[in-house]
Amino acid sequence: MLASDNGQSTMNFALSDEQQMIVDTVRSFVENELYPHEAEVERTGKVSPELGQSIAAKCKEIGFFAANMPEEFGGGGLNHLDFTLLERELGRASMALSVYFGRPSGILVACEGEQRERYLLPAIAGEKFDALAMSEPDAGSDVRGMKCNAREDGSDWVVNGSKHFISHADIADFVIVFVATGEEETSRGPKKKISCFLVDRGTPGFEIRTGYESVSHRGYHNSILNFDNCRLPGTQMLGEPHRGFELANRWLRATRLTVATMSVGRARRVLDLAVPYCVERKQFGQSIGKFQGISFKLADMITEIDAADWLTLSAAWRVDRDLPCNREIASAKLYATEMLARVTDEALQIFGGMGLMSDLPLERFWRDARVERIWDGTSEIQRHIISRELLRPLES
Repeated sequence: MLASDNGQSTMNFALSDEQQMIVDTVRSFVENELYPHEAEVERTGKVSPELGQSIAAKCKEIGFFAANMPEEFGGGGLNHLDFTLLERELGRASMALSVYFGRPSGILVACEGEQRERYLLPAIAGEKFDALAMSEPDAGSDVRGMKCNAREDGSDWVVNGSKHFISHADIADFVIVFVATGEEETSRGPKKKISCFLVDRGTPGFEIRTGYESVSHRGYHNSILNFDNCRLPGTQMLGEPHRGFELANRWLRATRLTVATMSVGRARRVLDLAVPYCVERKQFGQSIGKFQGISFKLADMITEIDAADWLTLSAAWRVDRDLPCNREIASAKLYATEMLARVTDEALQIFGGMGLMSDLPLERFWRDARVERIWDGTSEIQRHIISRELLRPLES
């Protein structure tokens, strides 16, 4: 897929046999192991620990746990393009369930020495789950504006402050947290220095609290993290002191690809519901798909889905080849998430009143779609990145 003969002449957009196997295997897993539990998650707003562990165990059985991590550490070694195809299929299912399909944070590859034994390897083996903590009440996309801080005290660091909107921290064994560890003067004024730490659940001074109730992704919880003179040895720092921002930029851009490709997967599931309905539903003596007002909606939906899909896959392809890709990833995240909003809304319109009833999953997809334009960088932030990349080469 997205390969070329001799790197130049012809493009091949077909899936390889291995890629098709990935898609088919994960699609089957999603349909057989995750779909049956979605209604219960919607009703209760949670996933039982037993069910979560069962999903993780079955993911290991099919050989896809930690598929995104390097083979040298025991992971599956998938490149970004193949992993994007995998996550596209996971996007069809409830996030509360798919989170147990083991995908440790790629940033853990930065672990060194003892950190590998305590965090990286257990995460790859499925013995520990991680969560990533960056957002704060007054610092979302403005990472440099974070107030949660750590001061050096001998060989230790003492952390104070809070984080919020921390996804699945409630099931995490440890948290990868970014905090301010100093300040430096720049041509644009003072700028926070950022460092990254690995913090175990149960560490004195560290509390994981229940977060806010959200209309999107029921059962996939966010948490509030509080640090009150939480003392961490220097060995808990991930990467170098004050270089956390560079670490985040290197490893976390893939999270935007995750949001984009999972949006594509969810949109395709919505379309899979809408097309048969347009044939089965009769009005005025014929299928509603015969009416131009409906058929044109379907045409627009599939066109936008395909466009978002190729934007996302091409961005992943560029990552694998170390090509400039910041703008391309931002474009994929922006377009795919806004496409999902339009597709779910049009599908509701096609189904009419029944689309809003909980008997069908459409109202859930509609609700879930809303957060995609906010987390991992809002649509406005993506537009800023895209325009900046266009203008910067021309600025003196």
